[in-house]
Amino acid sequence: MSTHTAQTQLQLLGKLILSGELHCETGLHIGAGKGSLEIGGADNPVVKDAFGLPYIPGSSLRGKLRSLLENAMGLTSPAELVYLSRRRGQEIRIHQSDRPDDEIGLLFGRAPGRVERVEGEAFEMRAASPARLTVYDAPLDPESITAQMRENLDDEITEVKSENAIDRITSQANPRTLERVPAGARFKIRMVLDVLCEEDKALAARLFEGLRLLEDDALGGGGSRGSGRVRFANLKLAWRNRAFYSSGGAEAELAAGADLAAIQSAVANGFAEKLAN
Repeated sequence: MSTHTAQTQLQLLGKLILSGELHCETGLHIGAGKGSLEIGGADNPVVKDAFGLPYIPGSSLRGKLRSLLENAMGLTSPAELVYLSRRRGQEIRIHQSDRPDDEIGLLFGRAPGRVERVEGEAFEMRAASPARLTVYDAPLDPESITAQMRENLDDEITEVKSENAIDRITSQANPRTLERVPAGARFKIRMVLDVLCEEDKALAARLFEGLRLLEDDALGGGGSRGSGRVRFANLKLAWRNRAFYSSGGAEAELAAGADLAAIQSAVANGFAEKLAN
């Protein structure tokens, strides 16, 4: 539980930098939307950068972490949810509150304004919190797509998974295809956690909790049908205090070449003391 209060003063103490790799244990599909549908291509293509390479949008990874943490912390009951969109059939509900110790609001940020609750009356959000967590787009490591893999792929760097929905009365098939980044692909991740007060140091544990949850969940579409299992590896955790930015001070390396279990262990053992101002 956060110890933030309405009187907590914010001033940059430093930045916690997490970098490393995200490994695809099964095929990964993060959709590009119907607007990029190509003739002869899959019904659901993956998002690609300007060079035609798949990547993981920071918004997709960040949003999944937020969703997993909201569920884990018991913040998805109707009383805790607000509408981002009430468009029929496309309702979007997320957790939002103006409690000063709300770790979701602290990690992911919140803006003031009128919000409509899923259950109960609308209210005016008065507590504005800058987002502490920044998640960058994760580019594909092209070397992770080996020559042997390319021989068996449908495209140069992606595969096409065929699926069928079966009508329970007539047994009529409704085929669809899903473009996926193949198992074995690696993406380069980078996340930055701003520490704006002493109380923020405890938020690192929430971030790594979310990453551990993701390893036993799924990223992107088709997760319940086998897609999107991922694993984090070769992680580096570094601390850059204000002196790093103001006078060229040294970076403090807290972990290197680690998996999430090792990172969590480092965070559990005197972590706050290691983040010197």
